Amino acid sequence: MSHGAWRVADVRAAEDALMAKLPEGTLMQRAATGLATRCAHLLDGNLYGARILLLVGAGNNGGDALYAGARLAKRGARVQALLLDKDRAHQKGLTALRSAGGSTVDRVPSTVDIVLDGIVGIGGRGGLRPEAAARVAEAARSSRAVVAVDIPSGVDADTGAVEGEAVTADVTVTFGCLKPGLLVGAGAAHAGLVDLVDIGLRPRVPPALRLATRSDIQEWWPVPKRESDKYTRGVVGLATGSKTYPGAAVLSVAGACAGPTGMVRYAGAAAEYVKLRHPSVIVSERAADAGRVQAWVCGSGLGTDEHGAAELRTVLAAPVPVCLDADALTLLVDGSMAHALRDRKAPVVVTPHDREYARLAGAPPGPDRVGSALRLAAQLNATVLLKGDRTVVAGPDGEAWVNPTGTAALATGGSGDVLSGLLGSLLAGGLPPIRAAVAAAYAHGLAGRRAAEGGPVTASDVADALRPTVGDLTGR
Repeated sequence: MSHGAWRVADVRAAEDALMAKLPEGTLMQRAATGLATRCAHLLDGNLYGARILLLVGAGNNGGDALYAGARLAKRGARVQALLLDKDRAHQKGLTALRSAGGSTVDRVPSTVDIVLDGIVGIGGRGGLRPEAAARVAEAARSSRAVVAVDIPSGVDADTGAVEGEAVTADVTVTFGCLKPGLLVGAGAAHAGLVDLVDIGLRPRVPPALRLATRSDIQEWWPVPKRESDKYTRGVVGLATGSKTYPGAAVLSVAGACAGPTGMVRYAGAAAEYVKLRHPSVIVSERAADAGRVQAWVCGSGLGTDEHGAAELRTVLAAPVPVCLDADALTLLVDGSMAHALRDRKAPVVVTPHDREYARLAGAPPGPDRVGSALRLAAQLNATVLLKGDRTVVAGPDGEAWVNPTGTAALATGGSGDVLSGLLGSLLAGGLPPIRAAVAAAYAHGLAGRRAAEGGPVTASDVADALRPTVGDLTGR
């Protein structure tokens, strides 16, 4: 259940189906119990005298907060509720709070241990209203920690979009299943640490967004068999780099060498640099002369002149999966390669950052990053790896994944070259394009974190960290 995220409509349908089988109010009580338990953990169990403020809006989200507040009050916490809409506050929850010794207030106290954001639930749209935004700002200044109830108020649960003022939580306690808005875009930054409470919810449809996990990557990663040789493990070719950008070749080859394939072939003007750094790599000057491969990587530092275009045409004509990055994406923009893309039967993976996405799609991704990646995947009939703090991988069939291992340390020139090389190696090792892209992003993110432990990060640091990272990840 924790490996997927469901849209609001699917969550509501699952809630309705479950509530039809349970006594009235059971789901809210389960949610409130889980929420109160997480708050107690934040306080290391020291609830007696703890100061807790509930920011309560209308409806069930406020009810969850009020019932959780009642449980905390019964354990000795000093719980106060600030009602942002007194006429529409959850009356049974309010009665429970007062019966447990809690109270209501008209202003934010000067000092608070925990603020519970129960203003707007998963059905909310748009940013916070000015009064609510002002109270949230006051509370954040006064408190040690902000805990969002189900989703930070002001965050779109389906997309992660934040269209105005929104709560920035330290912890979000979400109920039943994850929501896409907690995992991607601005919503992920506002959610903080996401804690899932199981209330028995079981959506009947596939998730709108899947969350990559360590166990997924370990299960998928190609493993050599006893009878394997360098060819059966896969051969990856790289048409990357140029006389102007030889480093792109070296970095992309480093990424490929950390992958599962048994042989790496490099084709390009940076052959001498590649041989010096990676003597096991077979080099040639042109993709047409490289020999047989099971997948191609093309674009990093390639250049966009006629030579670069010719190399891209050669790669696209090959009946094997290809990963297109950087300059290869620029060469796609004018439409001259459209026929080559349409004629391909083998998979294509593209790896744009936001500016490259804008050139390919005609507009930036926008706040709905999953929807944006899916639209480009359908447009190109390709798997799209949309880079970012929470990299999104989308397939033309509508499948979408988010990578949780991203780090700002990867925002450095050349780190994408390392990623594309690793991705190509995974393709050559036999992984389907979606899994290859997800696994590459996951391992690349961990390598970025590892490299950052030593201080400021360069792409070479990421490349150096990738091999031990893959070893730790796969246990080999």
